[in-house]
Parts: sequence; C-alpha cells; structure tokens
Amino acid sequence: MEIKNISEELKANSYPGRGIIIGKTPDGKSAVTAYFIMGRSTNSRNRIFVEDGEGIRTQAFDPALLTDPSLIIYSPVRVLGNKTIVTNGDQTDTIYDGMDRQLTFEQSLRCREFEPDGPNYTPRISGIMHIENGTYNYAMSILKSNNGNPDAVNRYTFAYEKPVNGEGHFIHTYLGDGDPLPSFEGEPKLVGIEGGIDEFTDMVWSSLNEDNKVSLFVRFIDIETGKTESRIVNKNK
Repeated sequence: MEIKNISEELKANSYPGRGIIIGKTPDGKSAVTAYFIMGRSTNSRNRIFVEDGEGIRTQAFDPALLTDPSLIIYSPVRVLGNKTIVTNGDQTDTIYDGMDRQLTFEQSLRCREFEPDGPNYTPRISGIMHIENGTYNYAMSILKSNNGNPDAVNRYTFAYEKPVNGEGHFIHTYLGDGDPLPSFEGEPKLVGIEGGIDEFTDMVWSSLNEDNKVSLFVRFIDIETGKTESRIVNKNK
C-alpha cells in the first residue's frame, strides 16, 4: 500500500469532516494521535476543544449560538488505564464503559451504529491505543450505513500490531463535500508520520480547509514511560 502524505490528503479535500490519525514517530519512541473536527453550519462551527482530566471534550464557544448539542458536544478523548480512546462522538463513553467491563474494543461498539443525521448518516469512527511495558498497538473502527441505507449497518475494525516507525493510519468521516455527504470508503489510509509534536500539529492544522476547520487535538505518548504531551488548536478564540 502506498504511504500517503497527510498534508496532501487534507489539502485535496475541502471537507473530510472529522478525522483520526494514529501512528508512531520516526524514532519509534512515541505513539501519536490526532483528532480534528470541521463544520459547515453555525452550530457545528461554534465549538472548541477543552481539556477534561486526561482527555478532552467539545464545548460551545458561544453558548447563545448552540442550537442542538446532541451530536456536537461529547468527549472525543478519554483515557482508561494504559488505553487511550479517540472517537468522533459519544461512543467514546461506550468504549470506555465496555472496556472497563472487560469487553474488547469491537465488542464495546456492538451496541452502536452510525449517527442518526439522515440523509448523511455520518459514520462513527473510533480508535484505541494500547501501551503496556514498552509495547504499543492500536485499532480503528468505522460504523456506517450500507451505501446510505439506514436499515443496514456495516461494521469494520482494523487492528495494527507492532506499528512501524514513521507510519500511521488516517480515517475520516466523509470522502469530500456534498449533499448528502458521501461516507468514507475502504480501510484507513496508510500515512507517514513526521516531526515533533509542534511540527506535526502545525502541519495538520495548516493543511485543513481554512473555512471549515474548527479544532485540532494532538497527543504524543512516550511508549516506554507513558508520559504524554498534548496540543489543542481552536479556530475560535
């Protein structure tokens, strides 16, 4: 599979929607994740990321403009022991609660489907990073309608053991802009991971469409020590 350039992928797509990147730094020392949100409506654009314990949550930038919190206010990132959960919706809590009861990542998501926002039926995308005793692996999931048919749900899980230095995977909700919005297709894209946390953050943020980007979260996790370093970028300030 061809390794794609994250910046080029983002610049070529004015509306990938929400996206998750998970991978490993070139030196092999850190696990990497990034999560971004975009928006076309005033309600979707009226958001920021804020820290919430070891994770983050979305919050209305201007509470007076918030009209429907149901699909836009949630915790994209939560930490359960040595596991970091990253998703594009409130299934973060579903995964957290399920894995806390010893269910697997995939089992935890069995009770969830795509978002009820017809005619888009936005896919639920999720990732889980597991770091233990100097080892690292991750998995990604997408729950989507069957070619826009809400009567059927398609479930895909992709597991990555012994991640390769300088490589990662990228999954996002939409193939591009449209009405209805076309859902992501295929397996997560193989992408290159480059630079330190600030360089990586700047690259992702600057590559997102200026009109539609809303917020970005990036975290590097030291695989040996578990120490984390994070960045949050919000368009609304």
